[in-house]
Amino acid sequence: MRNDIIIMTLFLWGMFRVFSHVHVGIYLWTWISLMSPHTMQWGRTSGIPFSMIIAGSTLAALFTSKDPRQRIWSPEMTLILIHLAWVGMTTYFAINASGAWKEFDRFWKIQLFTVLAVALLTDRDKLDKFIWIVAASIGFYGVKGGIFTILTAGNSRVWGPAGSFIEGNNEMAMANLMVLPLFFYLLGIQKNEWIKRGIVLSIALNVFSIIGSQSRGAMLGMLAIGGFFWLKSRSKVKSLLLVLILGGTVASFMPQAWWDRMNTVKTHDQDASAMGRINAWVVALRVANDHLIGGGANVFTPRIFQQYAPVPEDWHDVHSIYFEQIGEQGWIGFVLYFSIYALAWFRCSRIIRRYKNDPDKKWAASLAAMVQVGIIGFMAAGAFLGLSYWDLPFDLIVIALVLSKILEQEQEDAAQASRPVSKAAALAATRGNGRRATPPASG
Repeated sequence: MRNDIIIMTLFLWGMFRVFSHVHVGIYLWTWISLMSPHTMQWGRTSGIPFSMIIAGSTLAALFTSKDPRQRIWSPEMTLILIHLAWVGMTTYFAINASGAWKEFDRFWKIQLFTVLAVALLTDRDKLDKFIWIVAASIGFYGVKGGIFTILTAGNSRVWGPAGSFIEGNNEMAMANLMVLPLFFYLLGIQKNEWIKRGIVLSIALNVFSIIGSQSRGAMLGMLAIGGFFWLKSRSKVKSLLLVLILGGTVASFMPQAWWDRMNTVKTHDQDASAMGRINAWVVALRVANDHLIGGGANVFTPRIFQQYAPVPEDWHDVHSIYFEQIGEQGWIGFVLYFSIYALAWFRCSRIIRRYKNDPDKKWAASLAAMVQVGIIGFMAAGAFLGLSYWDLPFDLIVIALVLSKILEQEQEDAAQASRPVSKAAALAATRGNGRRATPPASG
């Protein structure tokens, strides 16, 4: 019952704040959608539709709150909305209509809050709080999973919260992998030594959790982001030693059963799970080649496997963001979806190039680099997981867009401040401040 009290207290406090500060609705939505705290509770509050209440209240508060807003438009946002419209069309013509509409009902709400987040997170303080919520919502389970892995000596798998996007061990590991770089960013900007120690401990436990999940996809993702960290590091020797020490310490802790499972990556042709994925990937390609707009969300049904699969009786989830988009949204939807991440990547690269040597904006270059690392984690681990309609990847896009807009606004403000003020403007400003103006001397 204690969980109910904590969750309801936080929820009610947040709802009270939404109507005076509408951006708090973004924080609440992100917390509920990523962490799914209601899945940990019991009692009368377990059936409360938290997401629906937050969404309705946030939209209502948009008309009453005086919080500043910023322009949302960017190439990435345009593609997000075009992709959403495309998913709506493929849903209308979907092969598995009920499954497609169920997915679309979740997806359009996620994209609505993607748009609202870009509009309402108007300064660095709001952005940093958003990053804290994203990192902590997933990192909470990473800390739990890391402790569980240590206590069980790695003999049991780490699983995510039941009934959520990240319920499975593979999904939970990928989520932990994607927030690790956000923890590194928060570590870099934090001045309080105790909080820094807490972040370091959280990073270590999240690594234990990722390895304890026994997810082969997440292990490949860790190798990918570890390699990227090393390439981007200024001190390659130190960073390599850090990666080797941390990875070696955690891996040496794991039992032989874990090593046996990781080694099956080399023998995928003998692994039933891997062969089932390949069977589903062939289905995705054949559906996309037969249907210009794809088969619609949740198209991978036993009936479709009977029609398209090389092994019709081996019905298997597609388990890949790439083949999920190909099979469900067709080649056009696939290009639209991954173009969003490509544009966000190049946006972050521009920020890094411009501000990496600027002492006042070094935090921005660091954050942009960490967003890129998160995207790498998603792209690498996502090759073996079907989570392309999930919130967290779009939260990384939000961070990149909001960061860019904050920097653009600061640049505009600095340019405005450096412009000479005309006599007429100075006179108008003086009158506006309620002071009596002295007329300029004639002649």
